Amino acid sequence: MWTEEKLDKMLTTPSEALSKELAALDGDILVLGAGGKMGPTLCVLAKNALRAAGSDKRVIAVSRFSDPFVVELLTKNEVEMISADLLQPGALDKLPDAENVVFMAGKKFGTDGNEYATWAMNTWLPSRVAERYQHSRIVVFSSGNLYPKAPVSSGGATEETRTEPVGEYCMSCQGRERMFEYAAKTFGTRVAVFRLNYAVDLRYGVLYDMAHSILEGKPISVETPSFNCIWQGDANEAALRLLAHASSDVFTLNVTGPETASVIGTAKKLGALLGREPVFSGEPADTAYLSNAGRMFRLFGYPRVPLETLIEWQAQWILDGGRALGKPTHFEERKGSY
Repeated sequence: MWTEEKLDKMLTTPSEALSKELAALDGDILVLGAGGKMGPTLCVLAKNALRAAGSDKRVIAVSRFSDPFVVELLTKNEVEMISADLLQPGALDKLPDAENVVFMAGKKFGTDGNEYATWAMNTWLPSRVAERYQHSRIVVFSSGNLYPKAPVSSGGATEETRTEPVGEYCMSCQGRERMFEYAAKTFGTRVAVFRLNYAVDLRYGVLYDMAHSILEGKPISVETPSFNCIWQGDANEAALRLLAHASSDVFTLNVTGPETASVIGTAKKLGALLGREPVFSGEPADTAYLSNAGRMFRLFGYPRVPLETLIEWQAQWILDGGRALGKPTHFEERKGSY
């Protein structure tokens, strides 16, 4: 039986490797934009890793903290919180210095018709953070959607693939990376870019979106025929371990699972577990936003949770009445319109 407490515990139990690596880093960890989908469990994971290593380093979470579930989770796990709107004048100046920064702030959905706000959050704010924390190690959350769509049989884009962002959201994410790259080349800031393709938390994600559509009897588009995803616990662990690889040369890492998952195949497996037949729409293209995370596997090992297990967990979470965050991924989008 899934419960919120069980899910959060699984998402925030560190590996021995993570504990050792965080304990070996100098200084505290500051997480900017910590109130989103991944930030709360990332902060608790970091705190648990340091605690397991006997370290008293601080983990400081910065966000507007509008979700009471997030506040309760962070408070219970002794993560320090600073409530701030990072776009407000002077907000960054009031924050503490930190040797290690994880930048998670960003805006995606609602971009269409509100483009200026997306650019402010995704590009203007990063330029200011890069200047404020120019002497820190910084892990910058980014997106695998910056790459061009890859043939389904290709294995996905590598870190050497030239980016070709489509649409204002993806272009603003490219701007975010460029601002931190500017800091690295100008100030010597140590930067690592974390290009993620779809974390799965059970309360949201590609698998949740498919399962919800199946239960609602809504067609699932197969125009994007394949996808990558990764257990959020594995993704957050990679983000924290990436701090040790931050460099003024800018270290870029694709973060996702090893499987190129079929939308049709995955939906059918979910449907069988949920007792409903999925409905499909559209014609499959021969390309999709896919990433090759071989560099990540070489550095940190393969993700601990395989896709087949994630599919089973996702179905059972829903059958057990698990809470949803109400934040769809729109993984099927091909034209960059969010």
